[in-house]
Amino acid sequence: MFIVFNVYQDEEWKVYFDEPAQEIVDEFAMRYGIESIYQAMTHFSCLSSKYLSPGVPSVMSTLLANINAFYAHTAATTQVSCGDRFAASNFGREKFIKLLDQLHNNLRIDLAQYRKYFPANDPSRLQDLKCTIDLLTSITFFRMKVQELPSPERACDVVTKCIRACMDSTYTFLYENCSELFDREYDLDSNADPNKPPDDGPSTTNLDFWNKLIVLMASVIEEDKTSYSTVITQFNNELDVGELSAECLWETFCEDFSSALLEHLNLEHRVLSSNDYMSMHFKVKGFYTNYLQAIADKNNIVPEYPKWFEPFVMQWLNENDSVCLEFLNSAFNKDKADGFKKVSEHTQFSFSVTDVFATINQCLNVIKKLECPDPIILRKYMKRFAVTVDKVLIAYSHLVIAEFPKHMEVLPVSCILLNNIQQLRIQLDKVYRAMGGDDLDPDAADILKELQHRLNATLDELANQLGLSLAQGIRAATDDLTKQLYLQVKGPGQVSLANTNQREDIQELSDSVITSLMTELNHSLTVFLDICEKTVLKRLLKEMWKVTITCMEKRVVLPPTSDPRQLSGMQAAKSNATAKLEEASKQVLHRIPVATLQDMSRDSEKSLSPKQCAVIDMALGTLKDCFNAFGTPGQGLKRNYLDKSPELQSLRYALSLYTQTTDTLIKTFINTQSQQNKPSERDPVGEVSLSVDIFTQPNNGEHKVTVKIVACNDLKWQTTGMFQPFVEVHLLGPHLSSRKRKHATKTKNTDKPRYNDTVIFMIGNEEMYDAYELHICVKDYCFARTDSLIGVTVLQLKEVDRTSGVASWFAFGRNVLLNETGWTILRILSQRKTDDVAKQFVQLKSAVRHEAPR
Repeated sequence: MFIVFNVYQDEEWKVYFDEPAQEIVDEFAMRYGIESIYQAMTHFSCLSSKYLSPGVPSVMSTLLANINAFYAHTAATTQVSCGDRFAASNFGREKFIKLLDQLHNNLRIDLAQYRKYFPANDPSRLQDLKCTIDLLTSITFFRMKVQELPSPERACDVVTKCIRACMDSTYTFLYENCSELFDREYDLDSNADPNKPPDDGPSTTNLDFWNKLIVLMASVIEEDKTSYSTVITQFNNELDVGELSAECLWETFCEDFSSALLEHLNLEHRVLSSNDYMSMHFKVKGFYTNYLQAIADKNNIVPEYPKWFEPFVMQWLNENDSVCLEFLNSAFNKDKADGFKKVSEHTQFSFSVTDVFATINQCLNVIKKLECPDPIILRKYMKRFAVTVDKVLIAYSHLVIAEFPKHMEVLPVSCILLNNIQQLRIQLDKVYRAMGGDDLDPDAADILKELQHRLNATLDELANQLGLSLAQGIRAATDDLTKQLYLQVKGPGQVSLANTNQREDIQELSDSVITSLMTELNHSLTVFLDICEKTVLKRLLKEMWKVTITCMEKRVVLPPTSDPRQLSGMQAAKSNATAKLEEASKQVLHRIPVATLQDMSRDSEKSLSPKQCAVIDMALGTLKDCFNAFGTPGQGLKRNYLDKSPELQSLRYALSLYTQTTDTLIKTFINTQSQQNKPSERDPVGEVSLSVDIFTQPNNGEHKVTVKIVACNDLKWQTTGMFQPFVEVHLLGPHLSSRKRKHATKTKNTDKPRYNDTVIFMIGNEEMYDAYELHICVKDYCFARTDSLIGVTVLQLKEVDRTSGVASWFAFGRNVLLNETGWTILRILSQRKTDDVAKQFVQLKSAVRHEAPR
């Protein structure tokens, strides 16, 4: 039996026995010349058979360290190497090397089961573990310094391999005895259900096995971190037992668990719900974050576990769509039943908005708590979640759109619904920022940005509907304005606003005639100010401005019966100038009853005098002040927006036309109406062959226009009487009141007449010839009644080549196509009853073919 002594002396390692045995040994060694190093090596050899006994690793480590010091630290005066000194040892070189090799192998085998031989709950054995590592280190030092081996295996590498081997066997033990260990560790045997079948391992019907295994692995890692890491400290930062054990357990766990999840994924009918897999995802994520995140960050590693759960998270997100939509409908119906009440005194929206975003934010929080370390998978999650947000908010906007018309008569409720859409936009922006903002994946960001545009368009659409719903009251007020304008503002003549008295008189008249309109506007605007959010208020102010100015233009400046679209009960729905022109054309061509396009010169509206125009202009200034200074500073519309609005510009343009001469208006008409022949392109009713030449007199600059009407062809006309077509050519333009401007051919009794008729028109030198046009129409002669228009076409002289002229076939249309400017000019010219040029011009441009009775 070997006894270990703790002697606190400088050469304590030389004490092997107690007294008097140690004294006898010392005397024997002195008499027979036995070296102390021989005694140490002999004692080390004896202890090597008991290296696992308590306290022995410490003594062996000390002995070997001193043996290393004896042979490795040679004196400066001797030239003998460490290897030679060791070879001369009486103990025997090969014998001691063999002893160390065998001991090294035994230590490796036992360290590979360090949790068995050195239990964490025994401090003395933990100290032996530390000394065992020191002994292993001393053996490595001996091999390198004394044996002089070129590259002996480092002790750190040996210990690392041992720990890995121990963790492999530990994981296998945990895996094979998971349920038993878990129940024993957490004292669950007494609470176990006796009818429950034993848990023999992984199952496709539950994830309990993996939950238990993760808990057991965590307990092992915690034990390594708290017990073994504090003991195995010889290798500085090269080896951390806690991290290494976590890494080893995780690697083996990954192989098993990923295969199990793949088996779950391939099941035709899955028993578990997506929530079960999400819970497991959080369990795995928590384990990884606690024990492996630091290692991954250090080595810049992206873990694999997010890929395992990707299909299950996607399944959860897909199912979340229907959950959110169901909750949305419930929240909206409850909000509707409560009358869309505001959430609080300080908010302007109702409860359904907060309920919807509570659900959306809850889903987003789940995704964020996953803390997905794989950027590629995270982008997929965010894109899929963006689709959910898109579906939910679009569904909400559709509910509001369907509900909105029912509440337009109740302004407070209408405003709250508009506020709800605006609040969707505000909360959507917050969700966008919570998802990453500018750093968000472009695919997900594009979905949310497009959704923001659609919500903005919805808000514009609803604001437009509300504005149009108020148009009836505004039209009534503008009708009263028109009535008061003609009753109170009398007298022709020019008005100078520079004259103080005249300006004050105009201002007083303006305030008087606009009273009813301002009262109507203030009623609605006050409600908007109290309830609407700032952005919604701006939109409604713009819609009110558009409706108000449009009504003034159509019902005050331009009498409504002069506009064929107004007669047919149709309002222009677009404010954009191009859209208005296109809409006007379609209305004229396809939807306007023939009776509404009768001769516009027969209208009996009154024409505005310069003084009345000045009153209207002053009233516009009052309206601008109202919309600009509305509410608190910054709430009203900017004056720059008001001045540049297409509606106001159109109205001012119409007012300015009242002061222009007939020649100027006709010139403007010709310059702006370049699409008059569009009806003949879409629906031709025949064609005419013309040749036109222009010659400019060199002596006086006048222009000679020679027109030859050759023939007509394919005239589409049905009549019960005799068909006698003839062609009229009209020269239209300024400064023609005293000149020839009309020519008619003789009638022919065929639908393919040939005329070969020539007419010459003279144009003065006041304008270039491109300010003129030829208006050609073919008619059916009717005795004792008005001739019937068959078709019409227009040739503007700017299209005629000055040197070679033009000779071609021109298609006839049922009428000419005019844009908004053209109709405005015709309305104004139609009010000039004593001007023959104006009346003739209006007759020609407003004429429409009427089908003859069969």
